[in-house]
Parts: sequence; C-alpha cells; structure tokens
Amino acid sequence: MRQRLSAIRASIPVILHLARQDLVERHSGSLLGAAWTFIAPLVNILVFVLVFSRIMGAKLEGFGAEIDQYSYSIYLICGVLAWTAFANSLGRITNLYKDQSHLVTKVHVSLLALPLAVLLAETIVYLISMGFFVGFLLLIDFPLSGYWLGVPLVYALQCLSVYAVGLSLAVMAVYLKDIKEVVAVVLQVWFWVTPIVYVSQILPPWALGWMQLNPFFCIVNSYRELIMYQRIPPLEPLALFAAGTALVLCLSLWLLGRTERDLRDCL
Repeated sequence: MRQRLSAIRASIPVILHLARQDLVERHSGSLLGAAWTFIAPLVNILVFVLVFSRIMGAKLEGFGAEIDQYSYSIYLICGVLAWTAFANSLGRITNLYKDQSHLVTKVHVSLLALPLAVLLAETIVYLISMGFFVGFLLLIDFPLSGYWLGVPLVYALQCLSVYAVGLSLAVMAVYLKDIKEVVAVVLQVWFWVTPIVYVSQILPPWALGWMQLNPFFCIVNSYRELIMYQRIPPLEPLALFAAGTALVLCLSLWLLGRTERDLRDCL
C-alpha cells in the first residue's frame, strides 16, 4: 500500500496535466474555447430555473411563499448536478485505460493515479456549477446555513465510490469490449430509478422500500437534506454506503494488482 501511495504522489504532475488538458480539449477549436466551461453550467442552471419555476410552475410546498416557486428547481438542481458529476466520471473512467493506452504503454505512470485526473476535471466543472447554484440561491434569498459544510464530505464520498467502481470497470473494459456500452445503458436506467427529476414521495410504499437499496439514493438525498432542508441526513445509509465503497475499493485494488502487467501488454 505504501508503494502504491508513493506511486500516486509521484504521478501528481501527470494528474494535474491530464486534468488541465481534459478541460482545454473539451472545447478546443471553438470560438469561445475555455469559456464554455463556465457557459454550459450557467445555461443549465438558467434552464432549470426558468423552465421549471416560471414556465411549468413546478414547485414543492413548505419553503415559504417567496421561495416556493423555486423549490422544485432547487430540488432538481441538487440532484442533477450530483448525478452529472457521478455519471460523467464513471463513464469516462470506464474507458480510461483504453483511451490513454499511448500513455499507459509508453510512460511509467501509476494506473491508480489516472482516474484521479478524470475526477479532478469533473470536480472543477461541478464546483463551477455549484458556484452558479449558490449565486442563484443568494438572488432568491434562500438561506445558506452551516449544513453546507457537509456537502464537500458527501461529494468526497461520491468521488471515492466512483473511483472504486470505475477502477474495476476500467480493468474489465480492456478485456471485454462491451463494458463501455453496458455501463452507458446501466447509467441511463439508473438515472430513472433514482429520484432525481421526481419526488420519491410519489412512489408507492413497496417501491420506496426498494429505492433504499439504490446506492445513489442516499447520496442525492443527503445533498437535499443539507441544502434544502438544512438538517443532517440519515447517517446509517451513508455509513453503509461508505462500507460498501471500501469493500469495492479493496476488490478493485486486488483486481488491478493481479492484472496490471497483462493489462499493459494488452494495450
């Protein structure tokens, strides 16, 4: 383990370079270039606010007369921003070793470090989006409380889970060509079985019980508890999620350790 941590530390310059390159190349060749990194999140926030609060009039009761009209927009943004970071990171890490095969085979870089570049780039985009979200909340006088301090902790747990699962998927994707497509389909289904665009209270009791088994349910619910309802989310589901993440991470590290030499040769 100490050797692995040392290898990751030695790869920090590579991680930073890859994350910067990722953000730059997303919009390379466009007239506005890197400005799209800020424009796209801003447009998403404006669409969620204008369409669902002004045009569709969707709202959740119980947040005060002046804020009720924006309550569903806040509910939606909390879930969509978290899911976007989760799905984009997991999908890109899955095919990371194949996409970076030229780097893996020619440069002695830690395979454990490469997924961190993806997580760093997606975190920067997430932070930009959250910055616009906070600006919107301030404009509508939505109270910001100390419970926001829990948001980075939940996001860190989310990133750790993506890293743990993505590491195994990235290894398997080298040998199994269909993994990338399977992950894309699973993420699409997973989005709709998670209460991101709908309220979980509309589900029948039996379905809500099954919903508790959805790993991302406790994550998105924790964001909403901290941001919208300004209270500590249930800790038992988060503890179970953290324990499951730790188990998957151990399995992923074991899998990579057993296959790393053959993996580099296959690429």
